[in-house]
Amino acid sequence: MPACTVVVIAYNDADRLPRAVRSVLAQTLGDLEVVIADDASTDATPRVAEELMRADPRVRYLRRAANSGGCGAPRNDGLDAAESPYVMFLDSDDELPRHSCKSLLAEIERTGADFVSGQITRLYEWNGRTQRYYPALFARRRVVSGIREEPELFLDSFTTNKLYSVRFLRDRLLRFPEDIHYEDHVFSSELYAVAERFAVVPWVVYLWHRTRDRSSISLSIGDMDNVRHRVAAARRSDAALRAHGAADLVPARQERFLRQDLRVYLNPLPTRDRVWAKEFAAVVRPYLEGVPAEVLDRLDPMARVCCHLILSDRIDDLLVAATSLTGPQAPPRAAVRQAGRTYWGTTVSPGMDITRLRLAELPFSASRLRHEVTELSADGPRVRMTVRTYDPFGALPLEWTAFLGLGRERVPIRPQASGEGGYVSEVSFVPRAQCDPRIGFTSLATGHTTTDRLLVNPAMEPIELPGGVRVSAGGPAAHLIVRAPHPRRPLLPRIRRALLRRAGTPANKLRAYRTLIRILPPRRNLALFESDVGKSCTGSPRAIYEELRRRRLPVEVVWSVAPGRGGAPEGARLVRRGGWRYVWTLARAGLWVDSHGFPLDYPKPRRTRYLQTWHGQGIKSIGFDAPDLRADFDRPRRRWRAAVARWDALVSPSAEFTRHFVRANGYTGPVYRYGTPRCDALVHGRSTTDVRARLEIPPGRKVLLYAPTYRDQAKGAGRSVRADLELMAEELAGEWVVILRTHPVERYAVPRHLLHFVRPAGTYPEVNDLMLASDALLTDYSSVMCDYALTGRPMLFLIDDWDDYRLRERGVYHDLPSIAPGPCVTTTEELVACLRDLPAVHASHAGRYAAFRETWCADERGDAAARVVEDFFGAFIEARRVP
Repeated sequence: MPACTVVVIAYNDADRLPRAVRSVLAQTLGDLEVVIADDASTDATPRVAEELMRADPRVRYLRRAANSGGCGAPRNDGLDAAESPYVMFLDSDDELPRHSCKSLLAEIERTGADFVSGQITRLYEWNGRTQRYYPALFARRRVVSGIREEPELFLDSFTTNKLYSVRFLRDRLLRFPEDIHYEDHVFSSELYAVAERFAVVPWVVYLWHRTRDRSSISLSIGDMDNVRHRVAAARRSDAALRAHGAADLVPARQERFLRQDLRVYLNPLPTRDRVWAKEFAAVVRPYLEGVPAEVLDRLDPMARVCCHLILSDRIDDLLVAATSLTGPQAPPRAAVRQAGRTYWGTTVSPGMDITRLRLAELPFSASRLRHEVTELSADGPRVRMTVRTYDPFGALPLEWTAFLGLGRERVPIRPQASGEGGYVSEVSFVPRAQCDPRIGFTSLATGHTTTDRLLVNPAMEPIELPGGVRVSAGGPAAHLIVRAPHPRRPLLPRIRRALLRRAGTPANKLRAYRTLIRILPPRRNLALFESDVGKSCTGSPRAIYEELRRRRLPVEVVWSVAPGRGGAPEGARLVRRGGWRYVWTLARAGLWVDSHGFPLDYPKPRRTRYLQTWHGQGIKSIGFDAPDLRADFDRPRRRWRAAVARWDALVSPSAEFTRHFVRANGYTGPVYRYGTPRCDALVHGRSTTDVRARLEIPPGRKVLLYAPTYRDQAKGAGRSVRADLELMAEELAGEWVVILRTHPVERYAVPRHLLHFVRPAGTYPEVNDLMLASDALLTDYSSVMCDYALTGRPMLFLIDDWDDYRLRERGVYHDLPSIAPGPCVTTTEELVACLRDLPAVHASHAGRYAAFRETWCADERGDAAARVVEDFFGAFIEARRVP
């Protein structure tokens, strides 16, 4: 008996069936069988299946005499034929990742669950992009004692991402409906109703291929019968729950229909005509009428608005509202504000409440204006259009200028008051490059700008212009796009660029560099400065650079800047990090100054001096104690040891930093215990800009700087933002504004409806300015805590993953809960309570705060940059003193 049966259902899919079957045969679990359940294909599927069966004895082939018209019957055939204790289902156009069967089998045997469910991932074949399905559902490995424990798992109604106990399915008489599409929804509802114990795992177990072909059942959403089948499946799913005594779960399953199934049709609704939209509303309205009001109230505001417009048969308004669901997420044409609430449209109705979107409270640069193209034509290479602009929340100031944005090009326009609220613009432009045109307004009072895309009729005919330029509608919400062919450059420059690219491989550049440092002596007064591997021109290198300029020392400084990065000092010489000029400067510079590390494999020229300022201190493990180097792999450790050996001097902020950092990195050279050059500004309270004005922070609001550090095992995943910003906004928005400063390696997008409360500042050029503009700091394990202590202002620490971080993640040198100069909390509720009583909370930690400053800030006197320059650049100072 095999350990697992994988049922592969197929219908007229001879080309892709071998890929699906081979993904099963290649599983690391070899003890399995494949049952191909053919729903009476009329193509070459029988021949292909026979060939697969001859090639591997683990393959069996079943064929129905007549096509069933759906997926339920062939799945039932495969289930009946299964000879193993466990079964999975696979569609012939999809695949199983290599370890799916083995990992799920191990989990179901370990837990004794009725079934195990894992992450499903979409693979978009036309661009290779992958996207996980509701990753929050699978974020952690667990056993669930029935669906009542986690009713949101109704969102996982797939049958293909699960391994089932065959005995469980047969004992409970669980079968797939054979007379309806979306049979998996009905089957899953019954499955959840009778399962007493099931497991969830976080890894990907199913690869769902998506193509541009719209013939599959799940993608033929333009067919009204598709809508009818999905609504019928929803009704039967609710009935299945009631039949098994689980009527209390019907609202949770109905919420799944509204959040997932209905949105499948609502998202592309702007591209449909009015007749289709009216029929669609007529099909889904009877089901919506049976959904309790409290279920509708849990929806996203715009989805709820669409539901109420369907219920009231307001089809024209429905088509307008649907443009706010995806793409540009355009605001309404009109809105009403009353008693602190905001309503979509021109009337006050509970079902039209969109207050949660906070559109009326956004800062001007994030304000939502609605631009609709009402007329569009071409005159030779020129496009002419009339644009109607709606300002439903009164965001536009008294004085402004407006423009049409075409990528980097701005075309001035003059919108005129329409007399009905809003503005009308007559716009004329010649598109020259690929872009999504936007209309922007700039406030003359503040200099801030807001821009939004232009909505067009989804049925507009594309406009073909000379030179291959095409103007058309794009995206489900139908916004204006311009597509243009890339200009052909002259042949000789293209050849030259291609040769340089071929010659400019990292290996060739390193080879050239090694040659240069052997034959050319470094220039004693040429200095190469770099901060954060070229991502910025800030930190301690910038403070030292400004001190050199203040003293007018005869040092020629060149800044290394990564491609696409700005913020360089005015008038400074720049080289692109990694380019040929960078290699030349690295070889010729007699002085290197940086905060992270120049390229590891580049040896330092013999007479070049290297000042390492580093970029922070704190409780986190570093150097050979950190995760990327503490493993016993010789090559990375050897490379880092050689890189550290290049340093001629190290800036140390404190004795505590020296105690850990020097040992952990194997450094043996001079240490400058003068404090941190970049912290001189904090000591003196000097800010380089008005942060509150730049980030549009309203007067009278307190500012919380939220600066979490990254997690080594989830870089770029956004998991460092662990505070519940939604809850914080609900509780604190009237009093506080959060400046979110994520780590440079992190990727986190603030939800649009929180922009009234959260100001994203992950790319803000100078963190010192953010610290000086704030009233308190929220962090976790970030080194920013040691710098912030110089301000004397309150600090709070959200450390809900403390045990995981210190034991399995980065590791630490200090027990933060015992030394923290502020409260350590593990929930957002605790955090909110601390912020509401912040003066008293801060005062209660005064002793710890003083001890913390003594440990980390005792050497910070505000003259670190000057003292470092005197030591490291002393020869140039002496040269100036000589008459």
